[in-house]
Amino acid sequence: MVDRIGDIWGTRTPFGRGEKWPVRVDQKLADGLGEDDVDRWVQSACTLCSNGCACDIAVKDGRMVGVRGRAIDTVNHGRLGPKGLFGSWQGMSNGDRLTRPLIRIGGELVETDWDTAMSRIVERSRQLLADKGPLSHAFYTSGQLFLEEYYALAILGKAGIGTPHMDGNTRLCTATAAAAMKESFGADGQPGSYADIDECDAMFLFGHNMAETQTVLWARVLDRIAGPDRPRIVCIDPRETEVARVADVHLAVRPGTNQALMNGLIRELFMNGWIDEAYIAAHTIGVDRLRAVVEPWTPDAVAETCGVSVDDVREAAQIFGTSARVLSTVLQGFYQSAQATAASCQVNNMHLLRGKLGAPGSGVLQMNGQPTAQNNRECGADGDLPGFRNWENSEHVRELATLWDVDISIIAHQAPPTHAMQIFQYVEQGNIEFLWISATNPAISMPELERIRAILGQENVFLVVQDLYLTETALFADVVLPAAGWGEKTGTFTNADRTVHLSDKAVEPPGEARSDLDIFLDYSARMNFRTNSGAPLLDWAGPEDGFRAWQDCSRGRPCDYTGITYTRLRGGSGIPWPCNDEHPEGTVRLYGDGVFATEPDDCETFGHDLLTGASAGEQAFRALETHGRAVFKAAPYAPPSEEPDADFPLRYTTGRTAYQFHTRTRTGRARQLNNAAPSAWLEISVLDAGRLDIVEGDTVRVTSRRGALVVPARVSNVREGTVFAPFHYGYWDSGRPGPDGHPTAANELTMTEWDPVSKQPLFKNAAVRVEKVADGTSPSPAPTTAASRPADSGGVPVTVGGPDAEAHESTSPIKLPAVAPEQGTDAVPCMHHPQPSPVPPV
Repeated sequence: MVDRIGDIWGTRTPFGRGEKWPVRVDQKLADGLGEDDVDRWVQSACTLCSNGCACDIAVKDGRMVGVRGRAIDTVNHGRLGPKGLFGSWQGMSNGDRLTRPLIRIGGELVETDWDTAMSRIVERSRQLLADKGPLSHAFYTSGQLFLEEYYALAILGKAGIGTPHMDGNTRLCTATAAAAMKESFGADGQPGSYADIDECDAMFLFGHNMAETQTVLWARVLDRIAGPDRPRIVCIDPRETEVARVADVHLAVRPGTNQALMNGLIRELFMNGWIDEAYIAAHTIGVDRLRAVVEPWTPDAVAETCGVSVDDVREAAQIFGTSARVLSTVLQGFYQSAQATAASCQVNNMHLLRGKLGAPGSGVLQMNGQPTAQNNRECGADGDLPGFRNWENSEHVRELATLWDVDISIIAHQAPPTHAMQIFQYVEQGNIEFLWISATNPAISMPELERIRAILGQENVFLVVQDLYLTETALFADVVLPAAGWGEKTGTFTNADRTVHLSDKAVEPPGEARSDLDIFLDYSARMNFRTNSGAPLLDWAGPEDGFRAWQDCSRGRPCDYTGITYTRLRGGSGIPWPCNDEHPEGTVRLYGDGVFATEPDDCETFGHDLLTGASAGEQAFRALETHGRAVFKAAPYAPPSEEPDADFPLRYTTGRTAYQFHTRTRTGRARQLNNAAPSAWLEISVLDAGRLDIVEGDTVRVTSRRGALVVPARVSNVREGTVFAPFHYGYWDSGRPGPDGHPTAANELTMTEWDPVSKQPLFKNAAVRVEKVADGTSPSPAPTTAASRPADSGGVPVTVGGPDAEAHESTSPIKLPAVAPEQGTDAVPCMHHPQPSPVPPV
């Protein structure tokens, strides 16, 4: 038995380049249960990171009682990470789940019935539409709903109401991934595949702490490292993460200087001739401007600006420039930092310069951080148009109007769609008076939280919150709708390498909770949204109808789903899009033919200036004569707007821990995960701690120009001059919407500033000061197993899970579990379902 709290990545199964990653099936059942006690296993995939690990849910007496990985699946080959093993099912079954709608009466939230709650929503919505029009409405959603739900929301928002004010918390997480791929390749969609780990000779992780954000994917890397032909690893991260500890080169850059580093690495490729001139000439445009922009960035200049070694810069460039097969992954260390899109485009540029795209072992993964962020972007529940259509292309808008049978004028496309940061600004200004938030918690996840709490609490905004639990955000709501979650509904979702999975309904949701799809369909029906021909705008009977509608929308687009069906997804592996007549088995890698989605009539964007965010416009883009070639996008380095000074001398950055997800709505309710990382902390370097007379476990106050954080200190191996806090910890477990004198949320300190192209907030850059406020009585609650481990482990207890955190691992052949045939796709949650039978404690 393996303690999968103490050993996050599980037992090694080494393999060599070109070999198949060995199967290892991970399983966790409720205490006291064995496999023979399980009534049935129901197919799904984990939704607690963007990896998309296929799994089967164990069901007993109508309740989820465990989970195991699916051996046959291409993504995880049977493995699950700690969040999947413990948090996926336990996070759904707590006694504080929302089970009935709530409405605000006399300042208090009280239970009511669905008809009363929905009538209140519809009454306010109709009144505002009549009095002020569609610009009064906004929708802010998640990266955790199902594809069918996002598409329903996109249709009712864009074709029912006609508002441009739609976005998701994917804006905070990985909007830059989409922006960078659009700018370079013409459309969203990862060029690479997880399978490239099996084939690469070198791997670069740009601001991506894969060891904690995607634990199963890191297990795949560790197994390659343990094999006979270890790939070289380069890590760009200011912390000494597990990635850094195994890396051949660790570039611990100062936060906010990524673009300087990238310009320098590209200059080294040019200077040493590590480029493919023939590929550049045949498949790209703009190389001369790129060369000119990077010219000043010598290794010495990079070292001075970024605070790294000259030799390390040269070695990293040499590894990239001379490896036969190179894979790059990018995540929030780049996406949430200054010049996010510019730096992420430079990763694309490095691969284009060497022609390293679309072949086994060579590719880019501009990663997602959430399980269904890809679907949000594809389906248009954010600021994009569905099917990767271009809002500036009138023909694309006309296609949607025809598909939905509505007037083209109702689909807002006269100006750029409203991104999340603007949505909250418009609420603050009183322009948006109806805000519907689903499956996300901006009262903790947005920057500058004191401001966000004030916005959510304004009298003039009618706030609808749809979620599993009473989050900090829900405490501000006028109406709270209880939603069904993972395992309680049917739908599909797409992971970070475009692999589509089906999740079947395993159990009934608690009480009167309804699926997000049912809630959206109910709202659309009550609003009487109609097509031009008089039919209901959303006439779906269930999720499979929604999937078929999405197939029609995606037909012929880069994200073509027409060859994927629920039947094909049941029982087997996930399928990567595009999947159609031309690619009946799906498409593992994009752009292997060197043809990109940059034709002006097809592309998803006409491009932007990376410094200002100004749109290039259709005329200028057509003048480029791309003819299916990728575009080199370049920008000079610009320092962050907020730098350390005498009053705030340290750099502040935020991130994740392996044991929690987002604002802990689910993982904080899994005992094993919560015991491993129960509360917030601050990481500070040995030198900075010594200078400030801080030792392990001391209580410190971290102050920025916007707020403060009071937490225990972990003296760690973060780079000198930089401090780090995990962003998961808020106030819901104390019953408060805010700090009430005890600030623990990392975003109390972050600033309202965003990248000019992707509009992603800059959580990685802030200037702070740190001061000791009390002696510690015990070590920090930070885990000791990964990046937050102490610099000196003496006296700090090792993070272990104990007997209840053991998980079964099997590397022997395993029969694919049968999926219960009665798990249909059109089941509607029972509105008066009795309480489930008890099972052993979990």
